[in-house]
Amino acid sequence: MNAATSRKVKFLVGFAVYFGALWLLWDTPVVYPLKIFVVLLHETSHAIVALATGGAVHAITLNAQQGGATFTSGGNRFLTLSAGYLGSLAWGALMVEASRSRRIPSKLVNALIGGLVIGLTALYVRSTFGVIFGITFGAAMIAYSRKMSVALNKGLLLVLGMTSALYAILDIRSDILQRPNAMSDAHMLAQMTGVPTMAWGILWIVIALAVTGLLFWRAYRDA
Repeated sequence: MNAATSRKVKFLVGFAVYFGALWLLWDTPVVYPLKIFVVLLHETSHAIVALATGGAVHAITLNAQQGGATFTSGGNRFLTLSAGYLGSLAWGALMVEASRSRRIPSKLVNALIGGLVIGLTALYVRSTFGVIFGITFGAAMIAYSRKMSVALNKGLLLVLGMTSALYAILDIRSDILQRPNAMSDAHMLAQMTGVPTMAWGILWIVIALAVTGLLFWRAYRDA
């Protein structure tokens, strides 16, 4: 087995271990902070698009049941509603790409994520649980970036990115495909556009699967 093949085998084994651990530990406290982080990314995406289209953000809330809400006014409602699931997917893709880059310092990226989470929490998060989580998670990211090696920082970025992408898929399936009548981004879009909730769910999950598959392929190719 040559060196290139050996690296690819190690990558596949490592990914299998990661995916297996994520699957087995999905409903445990080990993965729980990552899931809340992805919910925060989802809500942040709504907020960014609302602001970018001329609207205002009044508050973001997070709860211990992995729920969240973003309260906005003005802006483009269609784009703002569309930004949640696709936004958390995009954040995941950016983190995966940053973990692969030889030019982007992973320690700086993780510290920046921590600082942004704390800043976002201070500006917009208005639930007790959300404030505690945001400050704690942000501080932990900054401490990790300082104390851990470059390799471990790259590993954390990859885990955050892949978990965000995978959670977007699971979230779409749970919130939309399995519960089409639940009040979700897709349900509100359906009310606004007349396009069925299920159609939005199918569109978004196809995009999420395609992007996640591409991320995996690029990481495998570069291994």
